[in-house]
Amino acid sequence: MTQGRIVGIDFGTKRVGIAIADPLRMFSQPVGTYSQNEAIDILGRIDAENWIEELVVGWPLEEDGTAGKATERVQQYVNRLRKKFKRAVIILQDERYSTERAKELIKDSGRPSLRKTGRERIDTAAAGIILQEYLEEIQS
Repeated sequence: MTQGRIVGIDFGTKRVGIAIADPLRMFSQPVGTYSQNEAIDILGRIDAENWIEELVVGWPLEEDGTAGKATERVQQYVNRLRKKFKRAVIILQDERYSTERAKELIKDSGRPSLRKTGRERIDTAAAGIILQEYLEEIQS
């Protein structure tokens, strides 16, 4: 059986950012930002085309590294993912500061201001950062 895909997820109460690793598992590529239900549909399409081997979900730990209210919300979504994508291994990846790093990356790219482009770019970029950090961990 061929190697499945690794997908990164930045969960938010309004939007879910998705990124996918290239087949060599070296780089994170943006997919987009969707509502929670749309994200499940998009993941279903990715799974049907390539099969998802791992779902790397941003785990929003508190500043001190403990779980909090945000992790409880993400856990509910993780439970939905487990039911839908039974073959996929779900990895909880520390996502502290991923949104801030995403904002900096977008700002440094010289693209239009974040006010004009919306939160969607930030959420997609944050998913990419979460996934890229995971890919770098498994490479080393």
